[in-house]
Amino acid sequence: MRIVVALGGNAIQTREERGTASEERAAVREACEGLASLAASGHELIVTHGNGPQVGRLLLLNASAPRHVVPMPLDLLVAQTQGELGCVLQQELGPALARAGAARPVVAIVTQVLVDASDPAFLRPAKPVGPYLSDEEATALRRAGVAVGRAPRGGWRRLVASPRPREIVEEEALRALVAAGAVPVACGGGGVPVLREGEALRGVEAVVDKDRAAALLVRASGADLLLILTDVDHVFSGFGTPEARPLARLTVAEARGGLERGEFPAGSMGPKIEAAIEVVESGARAVITSLEAAAAAVEGRAGTSIGPM
Repeated sequence: MRIVVALGGNAIQTREERGTASEERAAVREACEGLASLAASGHELIVTHGNGPQVGRLLLLNASAPRHVVPMPLDLLVAQTQGELGCVLQQELGPALARAGAARPVVAIVTQVLVDASDPAFLRPAKPVGPYLSDEEATALRRAGVAVGRAPRGGWRRLVASPRPREIVEEEALRALVAAGAVPVACGGGGVPVLREGEALRGVEAVVDKDRAAALLVRASGADLLLILTDVDHVFSGFGTPEARPLARLTVAEARGGLERGEFPAGSMGPKIEAAIEVVESGARAVITSLEAAAAAVEGRAGTSIGPM
């Protein structure tokens, strides 16, 4: 089975961590052991990852010393995080695959995705990036004209525009790597958002949701399954309330209904559900679960599966 694995940013840095290089590497190493077990079971892998904590850190660096460090636009910060996390994934996943008896090359691609300049998301920032903020920090950013939003588990985070990805620019290279037996790491952080201007590409200030980009990866690679790995074992009905209950399965109709009722918020589970719906409607499978339950979820024994009926 060919699987697109979408590693959430929280799988690489938890709220309790500072985000040091050693913490990042340790988290990636743990994730790669799980990915290697999937490969050892005979599955082909295509890996993508979130970058919220990492790109947020770069945004803070931009703001902290503008007289000494020239601020870089958000699209190039996304590219920087692709290089950073892609390098760590190459260094950790390659040996993990070898230890599991499934050695193959791991290749990270600096990936661009086309977006639409008229996407309404540019007018309504909703994608959380960066570290969790205190009430005081959020208030200071809001006074400076920066959008912030309440995080599902408390605290605040900065919000940026998150337009829908329309096409992967490096799609041909991705397919060539898959055909050659490599494990591509692609569309990191959702991909670098770009607009096409004639024959040229121009980056824009945004962060594309990595789960929506993962749905494009499924289509581009002909994958059978989108495996979205986050920090919970299941999608929940009534998440954060006393009535919360895990959902083992959602039909497309039920998933759409939950989106319409606001049960799956735009800044957290919403894009995962939307990506799953898109994948299922294209003929593939989609499962949302935690890294720890990934192998069981692929076999249909864990997580939340989204299906046509």
